[in-house]
Amino acid sequence: MGVAAIKQGREKELRLGNLDPKRDWGYAKDYVEAMWRILQQEKPADYVVATGETHSVREFCEEAFSCVGLDWKDFVKADPKYLRPAEVDILLGDASKARRELGWTPNVTFKQLVRLMVEADLDSAGKHPDRPR
Repeated sequence: MGVAAIKQGREKELRLGNLDPKRDWGYAKDYVEAMWRILQQEKPADYVVATGETHSVREFCEEAFSCVGLDWKDFVKADPKYLRPAEVDILLGDASKARRELGWTPNVTFKQLVRLMVEADLDSAGKHPDRPR
Protein backbone atom coordinates (compact mmCIF):
# COMPACT_ATOMS: atom_id res chain seq x y z
CA MET A 1 0.00 0.00 0.00
CA GLY A 2 2.92 2.30 0.70
CA VAL A 3 4.31 1.85 -2.82
CA ALA A 4 0.93 2.69 -4.37
CA ALA A 5 0.55 5.74 -2.13
CA ILE A 6 4.01 6.99 -3.12
CA LYS A 7 3.43 6.33 -6.83
CA GLN A 8 0.13 8.22 -6.63
CA GLY A 9 1.71 11.16 -4.78
CA ARG A 10 -0.26 10.60 -1.57
CA GLU A 11 2.88 9.78 0.45
CA LYS A 12 6.53 10.81 0.25
CA GLU A 13 8.19 7.89 2.06
CA LEU A 14 7.70 4.43 3.50
CA ARG A 15 9.00 3.84 7.01
CA LEU A 16 10.01 0.29 7.89
CA GLY A 17 12.02 -1.51 10.54
CA ASN A 18 14.68 -4.11 9.77
CA LEU A 19 15.03 -4.82 6.05
CA ASP A 20 17.28 -7.87 6.44
CA PRO A 21 14.92 -10.61 7.69
CA LYS A 22 14.10 -13.23 5.10
CA ARG A 23 10.63 -14.65 4.67
CA ASP A 24 9.00 -17.42 2.69
CA TRP A 25 6.49 -15.20 0.83
CA GLY A 26 3.61 -17.11 -0.73
CA TYR A 27 0.40 -16.38 -2.61
CA ALA A 28 -2.84 -16.97 -0.68
CA LYS A 29 -4.63 -18.57 -3.65
CA ASP A 30 -1.83 -21.12 -3.96
CA TYR A 31 -2.15 -21.86 -0.24
CA VAL A 32 -5.92 -22.25 -0.48
CA GLU A 33 -5.40 -24.85 -3.20
CA ALA A 34 -3.04 -26.70 -0.85
CA MET A 35 -5.65 -26.55 1.93
CA TRP A 36 -8.28 -27.94 -0.44
CA ARG A 37 -5.95 -30.81 -1.36
CA ILE A 38 -5.33 -31.50 2.33
CA LEU A 39 -9.08 -31.72 2.91
CA GLN A 40 -9.40 -34.30 0.15
CA GLN A 41 -7.16 -36.77 1.97
CA GLU A 42 -8.77 -39.84 3.52
CA LYS A 43 -6.69 -39.58 6.71
CA PRO A 44 -5.81 -36.34 8.51
CA ALA A 45 -2.15 -35.35 8.47
CA ASP A 46 0.00 -32.32 9.11
CA TYR A 47 1.51 -30.47 6.17
CA VAL A 48 3.72 -27.44 5.77
CA VAL A 49 2.52 -25.14 3.01
CA ALA A 50 5.36 -22.92 1.80
CA THR A 51 7.29 -21.90 -1.30
CA GLY A 52 10.61 -23.24 -0.06
CA GLU A 53 12.50 -20.05 -0.91
CA THR A 54 13.24 -16.90 1.03
CA HIS A 55 13.48 -13.25 0.11
CA SER A 56 14.37 -10.36 2.40
CA VAL A 57 12.13 -7.44 3.21
CA ARG A 58 14.67 -5.37 1.26
CA GLU A 59 14.17 -7.58 -1.82
CA PHE A 60 10.42 -7.18 -1.43
CA CYS A 61 10.80 -3.38 -1.37
CA GLU A 62 13.13 -3.41 -4.36
CA GLU A 63 10.72 -5.51 -6.39
CA ALA A 64 7.62 -3.59 -5.34
CA PHE A 65 9.07 -0.20 -6.23
CA SER A 66 10.45 -1.53 -9.51
CA CYS A 67 6.89 -2.52 -10.46
CA VAL A 68 6.04 1.19 -10.60
CA GLY A 69 9.36 2.35 -12.05
CA LEU A 70 10.79 3.80 -8.84
CA ASP A 71 14.01 3.16 -6.91
CA TRP A 72 13.12 1.93 -3.42
CA LYS A 73 16.22 3.59 -1.92
CA ASP A 74 14.71 7.01 -2.65
CA PHE A 75 11.62 6.32 -0.55
CA VAL A 76 12.21 3.65 2.13
CA LYS A 77 13.43 5.00 5.46
CA ALA A 78 14.56 2.88 8.39
CA ASP A 79 12.65 3.74 11.55
CA PRO A 80 13.74 2.22 14.88
CA LYS A 81 10.17 2.37 16.16
CA TYR A 82 9.31 -0.50 13.77
CA LEU A 83 12.15 -2.77 14.92
CA ARG A 84 11.00 -5.99 16.57
CA PRO A 85 12.73 -6.83 19.84
CA ALA A 86 12.82 -10.55 18.99
CA GLU A 87 13.21 -10.59 15.21
CA VAL A 88 13.47 -13.94 13.44
CA ASP A 89 16.20 -13.73 10.81
CA ILE A 90 14.93 -16.41 8.43
CA LEU A 91 11.56 -18.08 8.04
CA LEU A 92 11.64 -20.88 5.49
CA GLY A 93 9.12 -23.67 5.08
CA ASP A 94 9.77 -27.19 3.83
CA ALA A 95 6.70 -28.24 1.84
CA SER A 96 8.25 -31.44 0.50
CA LYS A 97 5.58 -33.60 2.16
CA ALA A 98 2.81 -31.52 0.57
CA ARG A 99 4.53 -31.79 -2.80
CA ARG A 100 5.05 -35.52 -2.45
CA GLU A 101 1.70 -36.57 -0.96
CA LEU A 102 -0.63 -33.91 -2.36
CA GLY A 103 1.05 -33.15 -5.66
CA TRP A 104 0.96 -29.48 -4.65
CA THR A 105 3.43 -26.83 -5.73
CA PRO A 106 3.02 -23.07 -5.65
CA ASN A 107 2.24 -21.51 -9.04
CA VAL A 108 2.96 -17.85 -8.35
CA THR A 109 6.59 -16.76 -8.08
CA PHE A 110 7.89 -14.16 -5.66
CA LYS A 111 8.10 -11.51 -8.39
CA GLN A 112 4.58 -12.32 -9.58
CA LEU A 113 3.29 -12.12 -6.02
CA VAL A 114 4.81 -8.70 -5.44
CA ARG A 115 3.42 -7.41 -8.75
CA LEU A 116 -0.06 -8.75 -7.92
CA MET A 117 0.03 -6.99 -4.56
CA VAL A 118 1.23 -3.66 -5.97
CA GLU A 119 -1.33 -3.74 -8.79
CA ALA A 120 -4.14 -4.57 -6.35
CA ASP A 121 -3.14 -1.62 -4.18
CA LEU A 122 -3.02 0.69 -7.19
CA ASP A 123 -6.42 -0.60 -8.36
CA SER A 124 -8.01 -0.21 -4.92
CA ALA A 125 -7.30 3.52 -5.06
CA GLY A 126 -8.73 3.65 -8.58
CA LYS A 127 -5.55 5.16 -9.93
CA HIS A 128 -3.56 2.45 -11.62
CA PRO A 129 -1.22 4.38 -13.95
CA ASP A 130 -1.23 1.70 -16.65
CA ARG A 131 -4.93 0.87 -16.74
CA PRO A 132 -7.63 3.10 -18.18
CA ARG A 133 -10.69 3.76 -16.03
